[in-house]
Amino acid sequence: MSEEITGLVHSTESFGSVDGPGVRFIFFMQGCRMRCQFCHNPDTWALTSETATERTVDDCLEEAMKYKEYWGERGGITVSGGEPLLQIDFLIALFKKAQSLGIHTTLDSCGKPFTREEPFFSKFNELLQYTDLILLDIKEINPARHKTLTAWGNENILELAQFLSDIGQPVWIRHVLVPTRSDFDEDLIALDKFVKQLKNVQKFEVLPYHTMGEYKWKEMNMKYPLENLEPPTKARVENANKLLHTADYTGYAKEI
Repeated sequence: MSEEITGLVHSTESFGSVDGPGVRFIFFMQGCRMRCQFCHNPDTWALTSETATERTVDDCLEEAMKYKEYWGERGGITVSGGEPLLQIDFLIALFKKAQSLGIHTTLDSCGKPFTREEPFFSKFNELLQYTDLILLDIKEINPARHKTLTAWGNENILELAQFLSDIGQPVWIRHVLVPTRSDFDEDLIALDKFVKQLKNVQKFEVLPYHTMGEYKWKEMNMKYPLENLEPPTKARVENANKLLHTADYTGYAKEI
């Protein structure tokens, strides 16, 4: 039946090294409702796109398996985006088949589609049966600043983080450090307090804002919201890591 389920894939990356443990084959899914000011993939926002490709589960895994020898003991596939949870039926089929082939599965998500309403919640719980690791972005702990940065609130994202902790789902938390947007000491301290009470966090990463995706905004005739904003200084990145106590998280011990 997996051949009948398709997903809209924007692009792939063969040798990802920062989106999960080991070497990863990454699928970037089409579609995202968040409008992050720092987004480096605005071309994935549209829920449909002429540049994306409708693909089957078997087609995707056949391509990924060509690189299996490079994965080592920790590598595998990561599904990113866009926002993969907008195509949850495809994710379930993909991860189920992948795990049957012994492939480590990682989901990279902003968590925005999460809800306890049906049918999503039941599907999400089914997906977790085949998900080894979740990379969860917490863009900003302050709800007002989160809305400024992404155009959405963060209440259900924080609820998702707590739910994943309650059920013991392995998670890496990621925070993109953007000057004047998500780099405030009081917010970093609050984020540290929130993450510290979670019981499932294996790694906590500070991702410094960069401008590598700015050209895509211009190609799409969109005004880049953070024009002329410089990446955070080394001192501010070190400050964020210190306030978030990222060194306290061991990373790889439990996820394999």
